[in-house]
Amino acid sequence: QVQLVESGGGLVQAGGSLRLSCAASGRTFSSYAMGWFRQAPGKEREFVAAISWSGGNTYYADSVKGRFTISRDNAENTVYLQMNSLKPEDTAVYYCGAAPSARYSVADYLYWGQGTQVTVSS
Repeated sequence: QVQLVESGGGLVQAGGSLRLSCAASGRTFSSYAMGWFRQAPGKEREFVAAISWSGGNTYYADSVKGRFTISRDNAENTVYLQMNSLKPEDTAVYYCGAAPSARYSVADYLYWGQGTQVTVSS
């Protein structure tokens, strides 16, 4: 089993940057692909980015491509989401998840963190 804890959210002005972290417990972290999703009020949880277990492959939603970067440090059991050029529409609760392989669907993820709020003001 993997337990995930997100951190790094907050309030930022449009155009600013934030770096989210997701710390995982358990010795099997490096065997899981990791993903970041977000959920805005009244909307479904949506895919943001994913990274393979090795870190060699990354995937992004079109809405964040070129602005967000996902990375991982298997020695530290942590996955990151660097968010630059933030927009008000990026406002949401951001969740990290663990899956057997990098996927775009919420249903494919086995473990989830509790989420961290990101608010981008205009």
